[in-house]
Amino acid sequence: MIDSSDGMLRVFWPNTLIRSTTPGVIVGWRNSALDLFVVTILEDVEVRSVESALRMGTLFRNSPYPVARIFQLCDRSNMHVLGTLNHPHIPDTFDPTKICAFILPDNQRPFIYCPVDAGLSVQVVLFDPPNPNQLQYISLRPISLTLGRPTEPKPSSKTMNEIEVEDVEERKRTSQLVTKLRFHTVIRHDATPKEMALGSILRQINCAQEVADLLQKNSPLVGPRRKRSLSVSERVVESAQSLYSFAAWSLWTLFMTYAFPTLLWVFKIAVICHHILAEGVLQVLEYRLPFQKRSDDSSVQRDPLALKDISACCQQVHLRLQQFSYYPTQYSLLQKRHATWSSFPTTNSDYIRFYNSLWLVANDVIIGIAMGSFINENAKATAQFLSYNLDQYMIEGLKSMIRWLMSYPGGLKLNTELAAFLGDLFLWVIEYWSSTLLVMILPRLPTIVYVIGFSSFAGASMPIAIFSDLLGLMTLHIYSFYVASARIFNWQLTIIISLFHLFRGKKRNVLRNRIDNCDYDLDQLLLGTILFTLLFFLLPTVVVFYLTFASARMAIITVKATLDTCLACLNHFPLFALMLRVKDSKRLPGGVHFQLLETEQIQLPAREEAPETKTNETDKGQDQDQDQDQDQDQSQEEDQEPISMSVAYVSLSSIPLSLRQIFEQYFHLWARIQHHYLSPKVIFRLLTGGFVPPLGRHEMYGLQYSALPRERASVAEVWKSLSEAIVESPSSTSSSRSSTSNLSLGQYGRVIGKRWK
Repeated sequence: MIDSSDGMLRVFWPNTLIRSTTPGVIVGWRNSALDLFVVTILEDVEVRSVESALRMGTLFRNSPYPVARIFQLCDRSNMHVLGTLNHPHIPDTFDPTKICAFILPDNQRPFIYCPVDAGLSVQVVLFDPPNPNQLQYISLRPISLTLGRPTEPKPSSKTMNEIEVEDVEERKRTSQLVTKLRFHTVIRHDATPKEMALGSILRQINCAQEVADLLQKNSPLVGPRRKRSLSVSERVVESAQSLYSFAAWSLWTLFMTYAFPTLLWVFKIAVICHHILAEGVLQVLEYRLPFQKRSDDSSVQRDPLALKDISACCQQVHLRLQQFSYYPTQYSLLQKRHATWSSFPTTNSDYIRFYNSLWLVANDVIIGIAMGSFINENAKATAQFLSYNLDQYMIEGLKSMIRWLMSYPGGLKLNTELAAFLGDLFLWVIEYWSSTLLVMILPRLPTIVYVIGFSSFAGASMPIAIFSDLLGLMTLHIYSFYVASARIFNWQLTIIISLFHLFRGKKRNVLRNRIDNCDYDLDQLLLGTILFTLLFFLLPTVVVFYLTFASARMAIITVKATLDTCLACLNHFPLFALMLRVKDSKRLPGGVHFQLLETEQIQLPAREEAPETKTNETDKGQDQDQDQDQDQDQSQEEDQEPISMSVAYVSLSSIPLSLRQIFEQYFHLWARIQHHYLSPKVIFRLLTGGFVPPLGRHEMYGLQYSALPRERASVAEVWKSLSEAIVESPSSTSSSRSSTSNLSLGQYGRVIGKRWK
């Protein structure tokens, strides 16, 4: 219960009820003596009849699901009559548990009658009840568009390089500092009862629409309305509709009895066979090869790599097979939401993830078909274009660049012998590589283009992944040049720094990781001077070659990162969430917002609707008595003073999920890329010739795996989920209803279960 000691009468009122100007009975939840939650207004009924119907459960008849679940969700044991609306007679004594509300035609806001001598202030909280059938709801916490944990396991210390280990340690240190900072807040107070009750009130708002529909559907059982007999024309129309319905129902029964079970069994067998084949391919893609991830840190252990860790094409196939294997389980999970009230927003995130994945796969296939058709129609021209660019940039262009470095690049005077040696070495490797490339790749390039074109019919992500793999294969010699030049430059720079310490009379203590003093002999100093002079004057030549190949390597990494980003957009772009953000933002709640509206003051005449009510209740033959009563009431109203009321209004609305929150994972990915390539440590390693490892594939593809579970479902689990989805289908709604009645009912479960079971 909410603490009601603040002297304020607080009424939560749906905006859908402010258009009613006819008399009615207000029904809703009573959270406390001064906190009322209005659910609906029943018109043309009496207060005593509604109270009796609530006690007997008449208004909850023909409920599609157990009403106890709604009571459990709303943290209330029963519903109450909260008062009257537009009642012609204002009560003589004010009772906050039975309010008297008015809605005037010229103002679409409810006014609560509260005299000044009551000592209470009135606050009306207006809200738009979400439609649970359209998956709308209000929540304090933003909806999660991911499962919260990627399916790829987090890299252990054995598989991480030095940069990743430092990143993990930095995040741990930051987390520890944040945890300590929480104990040093200036002001810290416990949540008040009203703050704790806000979650219960939001659940009542989510259930308001369904409960109101159920009460309105059963309101004829309480009111004086009686169903009239059908006319002759209506009986003819009903008989014709009944004959058509009988024929349609007979055909539907034959289909559901004989054809549907067979088709369903065939579909289940096909899904299971697909899952078995997919599991076999996934095991092959995850098989560890006798290759290890390269790292300069010898203290870090390295595990063997798998096919999906090496090839982007294998990674894409791995991702698609995992998505297709998860679809049956995900669909069966969505079917469970039809087994209970729609006000339980437990599967809304799964619904968005499921249809977002379907949309992305469909768009990927559509774009891939267009791309594949274009590639196949222009296969020869595409092959010639690729052949020309491979020869121009990977072979001839690289040769001309090396020859330029062997002379006087940019007017620099390099060491002729060392430049000639390095240039001849690299040119010999290029010649061997070009001969291998020309013999193996270029003659088969049209066939490769046709294969890429046909792979596009599986989605545009496949040719992009294949092109990423081909780019890494075609630039393997550039990667070798970068590693060799970086190693030579790093060794030379390390030796020069050591010889510089020799001139200062110092040396590096490797065991203590510090610089200590040291006394050198004359021959040692002389030999060190000769070596330092020699290496220092050879350093510009090595630096020029290193910067050339390092720049080429960074350009290739940038292109591959761009291709991986395109794959991430095709596989995980929040397209469905953006559509919901534009179409229906209430399905993407990101919090609640309270806005204080202007306080209004109204003067309501006493019994201003009494003459109209009397007019509706008298007969037409008593006109003379009616005029006398009207004159008498008018004379009484002139003697009475109007009733003055002041009501404060607060608007409660749902805050939609912001674009920043929708693309939150993309911001994390960009921060990870920026920290990996643009951090001071990485720039320092690049300037000193240290190895800069590419961003791990588990980092780039972690975004795409975020909508999948960590562990794949087995064949038995998939069969069980499909069977449960069939049992909970609309054809067996009765069995699903009976199963939901056995669920836990919470605090009021026993009492409510006995009353409404």
